[in-house]
Amino acid sequence: MARRGRKRRLEIEAEYWRLLAAGVGTVEACKQLGIGRKTGYRWRAESGGIPPVVLPEASRSGRYLSLLDRKRIATLREQGLGVRGIAERLGRAPSTVSRELRRNSLPHDNGIYDADLAHHRSLERNGRPRRVKLAADHELKAEVQAKLNLEWSPEQIAAHLRALWPDRPERHLCHEAIYRALYQGARGGLSRTLTRRLRNGRPLRKRRRRSDQRAARFVAPAVLIDRRPPIVELRTRLGDWEGDLIVGPRSRSAVATLVDRRTRYLRLVALRDGHSAGQLRDALIAAFTTLPEQARRTLTWDQCSEMARPASSRRTSPTASSSPAPPAPGSAAPTRTRTD
Repeated sequence: MARRGRKRRLEIEAEYWRLLAAGVGTVEACKQLGIGRKTGYRWRAESGGIPPVVLPEASRSGRYLSLLDRKRIATLREQGLGVRGIAERLGRAPSTVSRELRRNSLPHDNGIYDADLAHHRSLERNGRPRRVKLAADHELKAEVQAKLNLEWSPEQIAAHLRALWPDRPERHLCHEAIYRALYQGARGGLSRTLTRRLRNGRPLRKRRRRSDQRAARFVAPAVLIDRRPPIVELRTRLGDWEGDLIVGPRSRSAVATLVDRRTRYLRLVALRDGHSAGQLRDALIAAFTTLPEQARRTLTWDQCSEMARPASSRRTSPTASSSPAPPAPGSAAPTRTRTD
């Protein structure tokens, strides 16, 4: 006889996904809920990082049995009441109770009606997951897999399908459908191993916050590129620099580039200890310290995270009082301007 599986704690699992949606990390969410990290990672891995779509208990119609109803059925059944007696206590039809006991009790339950297991089985059955296009159409699936093996992005594949079969809308997919098919594995119609072909290479889906919910990266407001002095556009003087950051494989190495707009002189700034905002700031200060005053006027940089601490550059400048401070992005003389 088969052994009963581990009981799923539905309320805790729902709260776990709610914490993840609120921006709490997996480890911290597990600590708050009092569960092990392996349990949280397993819940994420089972769904590919995509929260399961479960109708909230409060929004379900009263004609369906709730978890509380099922717990009352289990209690009354342990007390020896029959189907009609339980139905009378619950105010339900006897057929409802009889159908519940028949549908949500399996042979390996040893005749025991478990309310939590029954509720979980009911939720899984009510989902009624329809068969996805990729699982039903083998030609469409083969085409998507072939393009993924060529490392095409889901956006490119979605556009390709519309161009390949313009008169067959049933074979048109949006890029989100391809992502879900990848991360949900067999349920989505594609093998999850194909996630290695994605440009991000993530084995699990990572939630992205909306732009209005993201934390500000910069300690000082950005100076947009239209605030840059007009003389910079003429390229008639020295000291107007444009910078960028080049990052090596797996972010293990990085180098900052500085290009003078007039002479096209390129200067490389090594970042041996890392490319965080503070480390880049100190490296740029050291690099500009060696330049004469007339060669350090403005610095234009994009709004990447490595420029998150521009305002502190002047305050931490190691230069002597006889030498002007190096260009401090975001300060009064030189500016950090937006180029994208």
